[in-house]
Amino acid sequence: MIRKSIRNYLDYLKVSGIDEVFIDKSVFEQALQPATVPVTGEPGEVLARLEEANRNCTKCVLSEGRNKFVYGAGNPRAKMMLIGEGPGANEDRVGKPFVGAAGQLLDKMLAAINIKREDIFIGNMVKCRPPNNRDPNPEEVAACRPLLDQQIDIIKPQIIVLLGRVAAQALLETHATLSNMRQGEHQYRGIRTFATYHPAALLRNPSFKKAAWVDLQRIRDVYNAL
Repeated sequence: MIRKSIRNYLDYLKVSGIDEVFIDKSVFEQALQPATVPVTGEPGEVLARLEEANRNCTKCVLSEGRNKFVYGAGNPRAKMMLIGEGPGANEDRVGKPFVGAAGQLLDKMLAAINIKREDIFIGNMVKCRPPNNRDPNPEEVAACRPLLDQQIDIIKPQIIVLLGRVAAQALLETHATLSNMRQGEHQYRGIRTFATYHPAALLRNPSFKKAAWVDLQRIRDVYNAL
């Protein structure tokens, strides 16, 4: 892969005594831009073309260990978009977001506020599984951010819900705690944005479910008012 060859070359330079390499910022930003396709047509068709165009992405090291590229799934005209941190083992195997135990709990959470999965769009900050489900690092998030922004621009949701601390801190570019972020309403690209617990965190810590229910009721009320 291109990414691996670059890393090997940088290792070679370091062994040779070269500790710094200067790269024009515009070149770096251009390298991170996702593959593009004609954006005319129905949102679902555009998203499908973009998924196909980017499924072999090698812009970060996560691509080296993936089985499936997990682009996201759901209603291409959704009023609400849910964003997690990254695929897990089940998602990496199937190629769809939230299909394991956390996904089953997410379905129950949505049902509790009378929303079906097919009514919304679900994605992640990164599209490939981090090894051992570790948090994606800033470089990996930066490599995938253009893909996520592209999805948001096409779907045009009126609400974004960030699932978990990692997704909330990454998208909102903050070091605030999840407890603090849950208390208020945020904006991302002009869209009303909320943060709550990741379903996996609720599975590990059932005591968080009471607070998560408070979040869900607030999200439900905003959603129903659209």
